[in-house]
Amino acid sequence: MMLRTIVGRYLFRELLTPFFLNLFFFTFIFLLTRILDITNLIVNYKVGLGVVGRMLVYHMPYFLVYVVPMSVMMAILLTFLRMSSDNEVMALKSGGVSLYGLLPPVLIFCLVGALLTAFMIVQGLPWGRRSMADLTREVAGENIDIGLRERTFNDAFDGVMLYVNKVDVRSKTLIDVFIQDRRDPDMPITIVAPRGKLFKEPDRPVFHLRLLDGTINGADLDDRTVNAARFDTYDINLDVQRALSSSKDRRLDEKEMYFGELVRYIREAERRDGKYWEAVMEFHKKFSLPFACLAMGVLAVPLGVGSKFSRPSFGLGLGLTFFLFYYLLLSAGLVFGETGAYPPIVGMWVPNIVMGAIGLYLLARAANDRPIQFGFMRGPFLLMRAGVDVLRGRKR
Repeated sequence: MMLRTIVGRYLFRELLTPFFLNLFFFTFIFLLTRILDITNLIVNYKVGLGVVGRMLVYHMPYFLVYVVPMSVMMAILLTFLRMSSDNEVMALKSGGVSLYGLLPPVLIFCLVGALLTAFMIVQGLPWGRRSMADLTREVAGENIDIGLRERTFNDAFDGVMLYVNKVDVRSKTLIDVFIQDRRDPDMPITIVAPRGKLFKEPDRPVFHLRLLDGTINGADLDDRTVNAARFDTYDINLDVQRALSSSKDRRLDEKEMYFGELVRYIREAERRDGKYWEAVMEFHKKFSLPFACLAMGVLAVPLGVGSKFSRPSFGLGLGLTFFLFYYLLLSAGLVFGETGAYPPIVGMWVPNIVMGAIGLYLLARAANDRPIQFGFMRGPFLLMRAGVDVLRGRKR
């Protein structure tokens, strides 16, 4: 049954409304995870709403890579749940249309979702990551303290390594500052100060860091001597040219690479280190995540038909449970695949194979009017819970 039939067009149209509702809902939920960062930028750093809006747009491809497969699954699940509760599926079966006959419009819908996901992960994600990096550098030109992360070694400045324990954004005060200055290769110095303040020259991207009540240690490599001194005030200039450099002048992350660049990097890699395995994982992810729309879409059909006597809230919870199961499998594959514990192709494709196999099994039962029991999921969930505990132990 293709979309040229009345039932096919009807089913496809029924899938669109819940898809867009779920797409909006889950995107909003994902954006809520950034609400604290957005509030911090607006209140403490006086960043304009236009810049914040651009940041949200640049983050959208990353969200949609996961939101689109989730929305595809939930749209199919809720549509078949409604059709089953209204006895429309039973009426179609009485008219000679089997459950397998309802699959073509569903598969076409899943294919559209897969193409949208593929576009987002192949084109949208690298574009968003690069644009976000450039925007961050642009904003840092006016508010350099935005780029200063607490308890992190910052090497964005030319020849200067900066560590700050805490940043008071209101007073522009840095607490517990450690600086390693190697701009003079013959006389590297180390500076430690309990407090410091940032100043910016008007109309110029030049910043000065004034350190208070600290110590300075210098080593003369030629004479092999070490000097130490205390100071009440010490000013140091920060060269922000490296911090404000464009994405073309820096080493790209694997998520910032377009498909051709990623393939070229994998082929030309001389060492199979962590960076290499992350790139290979990203390569397989560009295929496996779009395919998840098909695997999760097929799974949603029997879940909706088999839950016809349940409330829509049950269907929503059931769909989210299965997607969480898929995400746990994917996360485990990412962790072990990036370390080279097993081939990255296994880590990226096992979730699709598992969810697709479960979907085909449940679809065969639902097509033969056999009841669907969810007790078989207890074993995999217990296994995944044990895997999560192992991962937590490894991180500790």
